Amino acid sequence: MILKYDVIVIGGGHAGCEAACASANMGAKTCLVTMDMNKIAQMSCNPAIGGIAKGQIVREIDALGGQMGLVTDATSIQFRMLNVGKGPAVWSPRAQCDRGKFIWEWRRTIDETDNLDVWQDQADELLTEPISGSESGAIRAVGVRTIWGTEIYAKSIVITAGTFLNGLMHIGRKMVPGGRIAEPAVPHFTESITRHGVTAARMKTGTPVRIDKRSVHFEDLEVQPGETRPYQFSYMNKGGALKQLPCWTVNTNAEVHEILKSGLADSPLYNGQIQSIGPRYCPSIETKLVTFPDRDKHPLFLEPEGEDTNEMYLNGFSSSLPMDVQIEALKKMPAFRDVKVYRPGYAIEYDFFDPTQLNHSLESKIIDGLFMAGQVNGTTGYEEAGGQGTLAGINAALKAGCAGSDTANKQFVLHRDEAYIGVLIDDLVTKGVDEPYRMFTSRAEYRILLRQDDADARLTEKAYELGIVKKDRYDWWLQKKQAIEEIEAFCQNFAIKPRLINSALEALGTTPLQFGCKLSDLVNRPQLNLKNLSEVIPSLKEALDRPSNRKEEIAEAAEIRMKYKGYIERERLVADKMHRLENIRIKGRFNYEELQGLSTECRQKLQKIQPETLAQASRIPGVSPSDINVLLVLMGR
Repeated sequence: MILKYDVIVIGGGHAGCEAACASANMGAKTCLVTMDMNKIAQMSCNPAIGGIAKGQIVREIDALGGQMGLVTDATSIQFRMLNVGKGPAVWSPRAQCDRGKFIWEWRRTIDETDNLDVWQDQADELLTEPISGSESGAIRAVGVRTIWGTEIYAKSIVITAGTFLNGLMHIGRKMVPGGRIAEPAVPHFTESITRHGVTAARMKTGTPVRIDKRSVHFEDLEVQPGETRPYQFSYMNKGGALKQLPCWTVNTNAEVHEILKSGLADSPLYNGQIQSIGPRYCPSIETKLVTFPDRDKHPLFLEPEGEDTNEMYLNGFSSSLPMDVQIEALKKMPAFRDVKVYRPGYAIEYDFFDPTQLNHSLESKIIDGLFMAGQVNGTTGYEEAGGQGTLAGINAALKAGCAGSDTANKQFVLHRDEAYIGVLIDDLVTKGVDEPYRMFTSRAEYRILLRQDDADARLTEKAYELGIVKKDRYDWWLQKKQAIEEIEAFCQNFAIKPRLINSALEALGTTPLQFGCKLSDLVNRPQLNLKNLSEVIPSLKEALDRPSNRKEEIAEAAEIRMKYKGYIERERLVADKMHRLENIRIKGRFNYEELQGLSTECRQKLQKIQPETLAQASRIPGVSPSDINVLLVLMGR
């Protein structure tokens, strides 16, 4: 056993697995500490990856050399592209996965990752030491002590403990300590961190009932099939071969609502038992009834947990009501009149740490060498966790100087115009959280730049320069880039004559040409696309078929770039203007408490968060444009 590492990652969930793999792939000797090696990257709630904005994050993780997209593709049992009726800026991929196979694919990935060891144990105490020569009493993290007394030391520590820190589960008035059903809580670790001045608070999340599919009357459900087109998350196109399965939809009704309301007196959310705040955008069924009292029904989605299991997940029926109330309510829906359940829904409270006490690298401002990622930062969702874990793992390895002797203490930071991961982290460290943070496309001001189709264009070269993306993956991206540019060049140079195309244009429902034009002009028409044009222009079909191994992916990317070129260029100009403020560094330049030209709220917020740049300061709630103007004047002096 080697008990000295470059990086230790505490927690084997989605953030922890990505952090450990990122760190190890950058050359850092890494140890992943997890309580159960058989539940690596467990899908604690919905067995699905992706969704609105979340799918973009998974594509970004993949473009950065992460593993979530590859694991999802290998274990997917249904794939859908959401929001296709809207513009490509908000298209979002989503996959239903086989829960059990997802775990074992992640386990295989970790087993095959060089520089990565796994230690099955439970963290009990963070080990720290004073930084020599520091006059302010600064400390750094140096290791962790486990419940079995093992001490493991490292240059960087990444905490990705999910919902396990002082976790407490609720079903009705019954409370049981635990980080997940049938798994123990971690009782002391939070206190070993907060004693150094790190602020912690409590959050709540929940999960629905699990149903035995043999008791379901599927004839009373509406089927929801997946896509026939073979979409994938990873740009490496290493899809799996699992059986593709449908999901089903159903609605609650008035009888269901009456039974659920009868149990509100015993609901931990409404009897004072739970004090912490749950996720606004994924509420329990009882919260929906209280928040929307006039609604006579709510949609539910019955989803398979795997290709060879009877367990099913009832999306939309998250609850912490007494289990008899949950089951009685289910039986009032025709499809579930004979329902049998494996376990009821439950709520869980857990500790998280104030993310405004982190830098954009996800390193603590208070404890040097300590990084945090995932739900311990106040977020919710596998994808948000995986994105943070990827960045935390990269920066932990950089902190340890493992990507070259000149990288120690360097940071890898993504800006808001570079990735949804950058938006996520900037929101966390700049604004903080008062409820579990979930990513939406509406949170990003540069959505046209942050599309799901171009994450590799934005990020793969950066990751290659870091060393986390290897040459084979980088070459794979260069081939795609060249193919896209060749299609664009073909369309921009290919001349169209009216007499040869007009009959086809009329058949496709668009105005015939009066004069000749370039093919790229036709592509810009809303009724036309590369696919239907290729059916009437043989040379275009030949150009699209050239990259035969992934022609649909490349054609889609080329078409979006041509159709939305003007919007993309305009948004890039706006982003570049904001970068001017990003380049004005203000950290350490002011004692904000002495600046009387600023509002009181502004002084308090700036003093607490200590923003790195003027642009970050402008995004802090309570800091007004006039406050920014004052700082600009002072910077001019």
